[in-house]
Amino acid sequence: MQVKVLTAPEAANLIQDEDKVILGGFIGAVVPESIEIAIRDRFLSTGHPKNLELYFTAGQGDGQDRANNHLSREGLVKLALGGHWGLIPRLQDLANRNLIEAYNFPQGVIAQLMRDSAAGKPGTLSHVGLGTFVDPRLEGGKVNEKTQQDRVSLMEVGGKEYLFYKRIDANVALLRGTTADTNGNVTMEDECLFLENLAAAQLVTNMGGTVIVQVKKLVEAGTLDPQQVRIPGIFVNAIVVADEEGEEHMQTFAEAMNHSYCGRGERKSKEAGPRPLDAKKVIARRAALELRSGAVLNYGIGVPEVIAEVTDEEGVTDQMVATVEPGAIGGTPAGGLSFGASAFPEAIITQDQMFDFYDGGGLDQAFLGLAECDANGDLNVSRFGPKIAGCGGFINITQNAKEVFFCGTFTAAGLDVATENGKLVILKEGKIKKFLEKVQQVTFSANQARKNVKPVKYITERAVFELGEDTLELVEIAPGVDLERDVLQQMDFTPRVSPHLEEMDPRLFLEEPMGLALRGAE
Repeated sequence: MQVKVLTAPEAANLIQDEDKVILGGFIGAVVPESIEIAIRDRFLSTGHPKNLELYFTAGQGDGQDRANNHLSREGLVKLALGGHWGLIPRLQDLANRNLIEAYNFPQGVIAQLMRDSAAGKPGTLSHVGLGTFVDPRLEGGKVNEKTQQDRVSLMEVGGKEYLFYKRIDANVALLRGTTADTNGNVTMEDECLFLENLAAAQLVTNMGGTVIVQVKKLVEAGTLDPQQVRIPGIFVNAIVVADEEGEEHMQTFAEAMNHSYCGRGERKSKEAGPRPLDAKKVIARRAALELRSGAVLNYGIGVPEVIAEVTDEEGVTDQMVATVEPGAIGGTPAGGLSFGASAFPEAIITQDQMFDFYDGGGLDQAFLGLAECDANGDLNVSRFGPKIAGCGGFINITQNAKEVFFCGTFTAAGLDVATENGKLVILKEGKIKKFLEKVQQVTFSANQARKNVKPVKYITERAVFELGEDTLELVEIAPGVDLERDVLQQMDFTPRVSPHLEEMDPRLFLEEPMGLALRGAE
């Protein structure tokens, strides 16, 4: 039962032309970096493997040349299907030049699709994606003109609409753990996430394929705690032992090893002082006024990350439970290239399990970014001309959380604001308007939210909107801001202005803590 122990170049030789490959990882966490580098090097020297199909949930990359970027070479890739593309510019380039077939599906759907495919099911039936660009009545998740095959279809079950996503028939999985024994059993004690490693390994094993796992330690069989094994040896064909001291097995692309992400080490109080009162902090403070005591939350990337800083400053963080879509529950979510990890989490589950919880309506409140918004209330965070950001978990989260709050600056590219005596002063307006007549791509469907009677708010530094019956309704405006000049003239459409328009809380614009008291649980 002993597993093959290979060097990274030897493992790369197992990959054949036309293989369908699952790539493990989340941004820079749990990425089998040494194996992907070896595949790149083999292709550059021999031209093989070529015409691979790549499947990934989150975009693994650093925005430059790591992780999936190693494999993003013309001729090496034939097709890519992933949840988030923002950190893989080389793969974006191949898709934009119509050199590969390319799909963007909701991150949670892909994780569930791997699990369902492993179980021999024909695919995944889900309400997630209805009314968005993934819906076949819009774009069907296709990224470019070269992509013609339909992989998602509309179905009706019990009088309700659903989307059916076709199964993935992958025959290779490139995964990562911490320790392997000589029988191939893998533990993940130093990894900050478990992701969908087990589902991917089961899928490829059941397809008669090859599962390769990168680790940093090898031990004798029988020495691992069986309750800590995350990928059993019966699903593993080969092990690659990476250099623990090098950059090919960092815990994340930002940190070599942060023990707090695994719940170990000493809990230290933050030495940094309060965040300066900038536009992001104003928005985060206004969002924090919506927080409910006892709520289970999800904070997205960008401005929503600052909400956790505000709750720390206000001393209320322990009154809610933050979750992160790849699996961490509780603790303090990390940002940047460590996003996905959480310091001192209470629990970590697999990514497909987390999205099961999300899709079933388990999230009480979700705070996501605001990139483009239109007159209907639709949002775009996934496609901006040639930039293919991808939807990530945005669709799963926004369609299913009980309350949704979109948080971002009113304009972009050069916006400069200040605060004076409880008022907002706009020193320089941003060059790019975010509130447009029509978004480039529908990542959040306002009509779907209306069908589900979901409360939705759009929070900026100068104005707060609610989703109305047919457009946005302006319900709050910052003190010191001119309604016509600073709000309405900076929009490409005219929202409904509430007859009960209120001023935003002046505490948002003062340097001292707000004295935040959370709303009661519903």
